[in-house]
Amino acid sequence: MKIAIQVETATSMSTRARQASAMFDAPPSETCRLSWDADLPIEDQPWNVGLVVGPSGSGKTTVMRHVWGEPAELRWGGPSVIDDVAEGISIDRIAETFGSVGFNTIPAWMRPFAVLSNGERFRADIARRLLELPDPVVVDEFTSVVDRQVAKVASHAIQRHVRKRGRKFVAVGCHYDVIDWLQPDWVLDMATCSFTRRSLQRRPSLECVAARIPFAAWSVFAPFHYLTSELHRSARTYGLWVDGRLAAFAGVLYRPHATSHGIYGVSRLVTLPDWQGLGLSPKLVALLGAAYAATGGRLRTYPAHPALIDAFQSDKGRESWRMVKDAGVRTGRASNRAVGSSTLGAMGGRPCAVFEYCGPPMAEKEAQRLIAAA
Repeated sequence: MKIAIQVETATSMSTRARQASAMFDAPPSETCRLSWDADLPIEDQPWNVGLVVGPSGSGKTTVMRHVWGEPAELRWGGPSVIDDVAEGISIDRIAETFGSVGFNTIPAWMRPFAVLSNGERFRADIARRLLELPDPVVVDEFTSVVDRQVAKVASHAIQRHVRKRGRKFVAVGCHYDVIDWLQPDWVLDMATCSFTRRSLQRRPSLECVAARIPFAAWSVFAPFHYLTSELHRSARTYGLWVDGRLAAFAGVLYRPHATSHGIYGVSRLVTLPDWQGLGLSPKLVALLGAAYAATGGRLRTYPAHPALIDAFQSDKGRESWRMVKDAGVRTGRASNRAVGSSTLGAMGGRPCAVFEYCGPPMAEKEAQRLIAAA
């Protein structure tokens, strides 16, 4: 595809415009002409994610309109975000898509769009476009309304969902810092009108550290848990720091059992909204599982959230987790495969899966340091 665009507009000759021209010695002209010429051979090879990037005024939106037309305008105003999603889309698919793009705070699903944070609005908007619009899904001003940490994390989550679903997604924005996280198959840089293809690479690494934290830290995470803000006072509380910032939380309780000993259960598992989409909750609970295994304990987790169940059932998840009981609820996968029981797991009366850590233990000295009293 060849892009050849020329835009011509009349220049104001008002008194104020002439004064400004004289003040800055800007030569007046009757018309202003802007043109863009670039190659955009996007259909020569298969692709899922594209990026049109460049500084303000470089022609990104003009090119977007020329190639793909105006982006669809979504209407918001329902009693909750999930009520705004188009009729005919199942709640299973809504939950899977919301979770996949990092919009995992279930209480926020029940709130009107207008009261969400900027980060939540951004992810909710992307999720609706992926749910309701045909390919390619084109998003102008991509990540322009969120801080740069949210932009990177969300970009990673979005591209993962797009590739998993075999969709086509085009981001249009002025921030180059998302490239390593969005991992576009092609980039059109409007600063130079140059087109390049990229090979997929691993996202930038993050330094993750788990440790015991005071019980009081739960108050920071409680508003974002999908069940209740209550946590038993006897819970051992743990945090996961990412690049020095506290991002995820786990509460662990001893679980008395009629025939087995040393069973501990993850009572609460939460990732703060800005960090959702990186798989930090499974990372934290796997570290805890390895620590308890090293010290003679058995760690179980009881997810009801479809995204978490899928994470534990994934190929990578099964390396460390054995399903004890099936949730009996449909998730993003065709079905949950019961292992050893078809009985529903139940925590607080809700259906949930039960998984037990079966991966390798960590070094005993490191494990003792992690699960020691705060």
